[in-house]
Amino acid sequence: MLSRKVLILITLINLFPVLSAKAQVPAPKVPAFTFYQMNKKVFTDKQLIKGKLLFFIFFDVTCDHCQHALQQANLHYKELNKIAVYLISMDNEQTIHAFLAANAPNLIKSENVLLLQDVNYEFIKKFTPRKYPSLFLYSRDRKLLLYDDNENNMNLFFKRIVSD
Repeated sequence: MLSRKVLILITLINLFPVLSAKAQVPAPKVPAFTFYQMNKKVFTDKQLIKGKLLFFIFFDVTCDHCQHALQQANLHYKELNKIAVYLISMDNEQTIHAFLAANAPNLIKSENVLLLQDVNYEFIKKFTPRKYPSLFLYSRDRKLLLYDDNENNMNLFFKRIVSD
């Protein structure tokens, strides 16, 4: 029979992932940031489009879940036309372009979509996503409306965007 101390330790170890996930709360409003456009020009939070919903998709080119999320966004690119979409990755420019060409060709051709690189690795620290892909929908006044990190919930974002 296990001792009481061992049972408590096992319980705490099993609860640790749950407690850590709950401690990681997505940014309730758009934080200050500095990312880079593919032409190497600086892009900051002060340059975000005003008067529109802001949809941030944080992705990694090696992530299968990100691939599915961007494929879904690609299918719904017309619904996304009325908002500002920001695709953000820490990957290098060549792999980002190849990944998006394969998974989101309609999206990257859209005028309302901006592709950004997080070369200073600040997205995770400032937006506090839990995992890839991370989807953030912010209101016109930059307050968080929806957050999810499950590509199977993309329809929640499309419904919210269409209803706006």
